[in-house]
Amino acid sequence: MRALVEEEKLDSFNIPQYTSSPSEVKSEVEMEGYFGIDRLEVFEINWNAYNDKSSDFYKDGAYNVAKCMRAVAEPLLLSHFSAAIIDEVFSRYRKIVANIMSKERTEFINVTVAMTKKGW
Repeated sequence: MRALVEEEKLDSFNIPQYTSSPSEVKSEVEMEGYFGIDRLEVFEINWNAYNDKSSDFYKDGAYNVAKCMRAVAEPLLLSHFSAAIIDEVFSRYRKIVANIMSKERTEFINVTVAMTKKGW
């Protein structure tokens, strides 16, 4: 398969990402000291938002995941790569996601925190 981008450009691209655990979030808020945690919850959200397996929407859950990731990543990709590759990149990504979703349970993990500023 023909490469979409030059290897040098690919090697120099980086999206630093770190997802903290609930205990890390709690520790940082407490260490900072200006806020008290009223509520801290973890939500597991299935990649496929549709539960009805007979639905056409359920059958193409990878489309929704790819669109979500495209909304976040496209501006970063455009600043580093050619706009001409974007559709193909996300088409390939959608196929990869569909393959993963067909084999295993996939979910996003969200940590949600409600805080109150201390001294108010």
